[in-house]
Amino acid sequence: MTRRRWIADQISGSHAALIGDHARHLAQVLRAQIGQEFEISTGTDVRLGRICNIQPDRVEFDLGPSVGRDNGLPITVALSIFKFDRMEWAIEKCVELGVTRIIPVIAARTDSHLSSAATKRVERWKRIAKQASEQSRRSSAPEIPSPVRLSQLLVETQGTRVVFSEVEEQTTLIEAIPKPVDAVTLAFGPEGGWKEEELAQFKAAGWTSASLGPTILRAETAVIAAVAVCHSVFQTCRR
Repeated sequence: MTRRRWIADQISGSHAALIGDHARHLAQVLRAQIGQEFEISTGTDVRLGRICNIQPDRVEFDLGPSVGRDNGLPITVALSIFKFDRMEWAIEKCVELGVTRIIPVIAARTDSHLSSAATKRVERWKRIAKQASEQSRRSSAPEIPSPVRLSQLLVETQGTRVVFSEVEEQTTLIEAIPKPVDAVTLAFGPEGGWKEEELAQFKAAGWTSASLGPTILRAETAVIAAVAVCHSVFQTCRR
């Protein structure tokens, strides 16, 4: 049977620990026992871990040999903030598909109430990402920074950069991604889409405008469809 994987909260030499709610879930919900073995991600590799100490809010492991490596893909998702329940679902699925960075973006059409509350949601998004990483047996959770404005996003991103636009009629995502590709950033607009001046900013900064087809997709659907396409491209190029 495949061992469950945990991302360690603390690492010290050949020892690791889960703390807080992370530890309580293993100790109290899953009823962990001394001597049980799990896969423990240290952030650089995955090692076999044997439980050596259990406390209500701390579970400690002795680390053994390496049993895995990082399985994330160099995909960054710049996600304009939308309704939190749907956005959290999109974050979870992006993690499962191997995204290594998720950047919340405050766009011109982002709802003002959502943009003002977004900073306080970042820690929750990180917890969701960590749980999804462990569930999907990733060795690390993606980075999720505090929300940024479009001007900051344009300065911070490099490499292949694709912005999805409802007015794009010629270039598809597959056509926009060079093969082979080293890394890619995908930018998704808010409900209502990007404003014309925002698309002009993307173009001036060297981004490629692309479409996912003639139908209008909900934000979370567009995100998953695009990331799945990129996931397939990277897997094909690695063969």
